[in-house]
Amino acid sequence: MLKEEDRIKGKMRSLLSHPLITPIALASLILFVCSSVRHGLFHSTAYDLSHFDQAIYLISQGKPAIVSLIDYHFLGSHGDWILYLLALPYKIYPDVHWLFFIQAIALSCAALPLWYLAKDAGLQDKQSSAIVWVYLLYPLIFNINLFDFHPSVLAIPLIFGAVLAARRGKIKWFILAIILILGCRAALSLTIIGMGVWLFVFEKRRKCGAIALLLGIFWLIFATQVIIPTFRPEGVEALGRYDTFGDSIPEIFLNLFLKPHLVLKSLFTPANLEYLLLLLAPIIWGLSFLHLQPLIAAIPDFALNLLTDYPPHKDLLHQYSIPIVPFLMLCLIASIAAKKSWFQQPKGMIIWSLIGFVSLAKFGYFGGRYLQTLGTWHATREAISLVQNERSLLTSAQIAPHLSHRSLLKLIVDNEERDPTQFDSVLINVPHPGWNSNPELAGSFVERLKAAPGFTLKYDRDGVFLFEKKE
Repeated sequence: MLKEEDRIKGKMRSLLSHPLITPIALASLILFVCSSVRHGLFHSTAYDLSHFDQAIYLISQGKPAIVSLIDYHFLGSHGDWILYLLALPYKIYPDVHWLFFIQAIALSCAALPLWYLAKDAGLQDKQSSAIVWVYLLYPLIFNINLFDFHPSVLAIPLIFGAVLAARRGKIKWFILAIILILGCRAALSLTIIGMGVWLFVFEKRRKCGAIALLLGIFWLIFATQVIIPTFRPEGVEALGRYDTFGDSIPEIFLNLFLKPHLVLKSLFTPANLEYLLLLLAPIIWGLSFLHLQPLIAAIPDFALNLLTDYPPHKDLLHQYSIPIVPFLMLCLIASIAAKKSWFQQPKGMIIWSLIGFVSLAKFGYFGGRYLQTLGTWHATREAISLVQNERSLLTSAQIAPHLSHRSLLKLIVDNEERDPTQFDSVLINVPHPGWNSNPELAGSFVERLKAAPGFTLKYDRDGVFLFEKKE
C-alpha cells in the first residue's frame, strides 16, 4: 500500500514539475478570460453558442434536446453526441462558462501530447517546448477560442493523443481517442479516414490505420445516413455548400472523380490562395516539401474548405480549419527533426510565431469592436436579470447566449418572420440589435409590442426594452 502511495506521489511530483505546466496553465487562463470577457461584453452570438448551450442545458435537465433556433434535435445538426458528456458539469451548476472553460482547457492541454510527439521524434527539450509555443501562438487557436464554442475544438488534443498512441502502439488508447473524436462532429469522420490512410500507408501503423479507416467509414455512413436524417429529415445541412457537385453525399463523392473540371474550377480561385496563405504563413518557416506526409490525413478537410465558396471555410476565424492544425504541427516536427526547417533554434521559431500572432490573431477586437456596445451594457444586464427562467423568449443574437436555458428561444433577425405576441418575454436592444438585424427592425418590434394589449413594458432604459406577457 505504501509503495502504491509513493508511486502515485512520485507521478504527481513529476507532473507538477513538467516544463509544460506553466505554459498550459497560462494559456488556459488567458483563453478562458478572453472568451468570458467577450461574452460579458455581449459579443458572443446565438450561432453557435446558444445552439450548444441550450442543447447541453436541456440534456442536463432530462428534457428533449430540441434546439429551438433550428427546431430540431441537436443530433440532426452535426451528430455531435459528445454533448451528452459535456452536460455532466451542467448537472452540478448550469452555466455557459463551463463551455468556455472546457474549450480553453482543450486548446491548451493539446500542448502536452504535442510535446511528447516532438520528444519521440528526437527533438531536444528546448525545441519541443518551442513547438508548444508555436502551437499556442498559432492565430487560429486564439481566434477560434473567441468564436463562441464548438465541440470540434475538443478534437485537437484527441487527434494529437491518437497519433501519439498509434506511434507508441497503445491500441486501446488509440481506439478511445478515435471514438471521442467522432463524437465531436460527424464531419470529423473524414479526418479519421484521412488519418487512417496516412497511418496505414505512410506511417506503417497497419493496425491503427485499419481501425481508423473502419471506424471513420462506419461513422460517416451511420451519422449521415441514419442519425442526422432521423432528427433532420432534410439530411446534412452543409451539403448545400457543395451543390456544384451534386445533391447527396454519394453523388458529390462520385463527381469529384467523374467531373475533374468542376474540381479544378473550384480549387484555383483567389479566395483559396488567400486562405492557404493565411493558414500557412505563421508556420511556413518549418514546412519542408519532403516532410509533408502528415498532411495526407488533412486532405479531406482541405477539400471541404477549398471546394466550397462559403467564406467561413476560408479564414482563421471559424472552426473549419481546426482538424488541419494538428497535422501542420506534425509536419513542423518532422522538418525540424530532419534539420530541414528554416529555424532550428527555438528563438527563431518563437519570434516568427509572435509576428504571426500579432498580425493575424484578433486580440485587437478587445480595444475596438468589443467596446462598441458599452453604451447599453448596464441596461442590457439589468434587463437580462429581470427575464424569468423557462419562459419563452424572443431576443437578439447577441443577447440570446445569456438566456439560452429555456425550451423556446427565438431571434429577431431579418430573414425570419416573427410574431412577438407569441412569446412570454421579448428583450430588444434597439441601438445594438445584433447579428443579421438592424435598429429599424428592432424599433418596429418595440412599437408593435407597445401597441399590443397583452403585453406590459417591464424595462425601458438606453434603448433597451423588456416586454412581458400579462398573466
